Amino acid sequence: MQITILGGGGFLGRKLANRLAKDGSLGGQAITGLTLFDLASPPAPEARFPVRCIGGDVADPAAVAAAIPAGTAVVFHLAAVVSAAAEADFDLGIKVNLHGTLAVLQACRALGTRPRVVFTSSVASFGGGQDAVVPDDGRQLPTNSYGAQKAIGELLLQDATRKGFLDAVNIRLPTVMVRPGRPNKAASSFVSAIIREPLLGLSTDCPVPPEFAVWICSPRSAMEWFLHAATMDTAALGADRGINPPGRSATVGKMLGALEAVAGPAARAKVGFVFDREVYDIVAGWPAAFAATRARRLGFAEQESLEDLVRAFIEDDLAATRAERGL
Repeated sequence: MQITILGGGGFLGRKLANRLAKDGSLGGQAITGLTLFDLASPPAPEARFPVRCIGGDVADPAAVAAAIPAGTAVVFHLAAVVSAAAEADFDLGIKVNLHGTLAVLQACRALGTRPRVVFTSSVASFGGGQDAVVPDDGRQLPTNSYGAQKAIGELLLQDATRKGFLDAVNIRLPTVMVRPGRPNKAASSFVSAIIREPLLGLSTDCPVPPEFAVWICSPRSAMEWFLHAATMDTAALGADRGINPPGRSATVGKMLGALEAVAGPAARAKVGFVFDREVYDIVAGWPAAFAATRARRLGFAEQESLEDLVRAFIEDDLAATRAERGL
């Protein structure tokens, strides 16, 4: 089985590549080759099968076609410009998030073999804000450019599935925490920072109040959802290829409570509150909870507890993050 990860240099792309390299198979089929594609050539994991690492622009149809060669059975489309960056630079968001997805569609269509495409959409493709609990058939009404671009991508891939060009599963990821490394340009970057920075011994400011709620998931859960989406029987999805996976709704205060439970009061004390209107105006439009009953019925795994989420970061990523940041 040939697999391609677009966005293979991002933190989820690297985790997915490492997981596939470790497992050596997907859905009971041996992996015979893996292509990792990103703006800069991603690092290759140690694997029992050949790994190609390619740098290029996801909005360049020729570059994307080279990353999805004949014989590709599964494409993980994780490449994106994140929320605040897409809001600040509309043209860049359109280029990467919309035209990049069009390039993926065209490359998969050209194969003529209807590959499975796992597309990372986002909770940001919905509106409703803090009081919303989005049902499975809730209408996507984004309040930001990033969410609009993701919703458009979903529709394009859903229609391409109807036409028989590919076989899409669109996963509307919650805010993923705890992200390793450094803060990024996502509006939700603070969700990881309030856990990661104190565990590194650093202070950080939260731009929203303690009662602010976020729909979250762990990197471990995201990996399980990706692998399930890549191997599930999509006949059960019918025409609706969008999945609201079973994340967890948690307030900032509850996240900090989990941090204190795992790492002690000194860790929690490193988080202060400095309101940021620009960040707040983006994230306040995102729903804070989803029903996610359809995803559970389709076999998508439940999210772990907040305490386990903090422990998972300590086990999986804390040492590497400390080393990367020279701490």
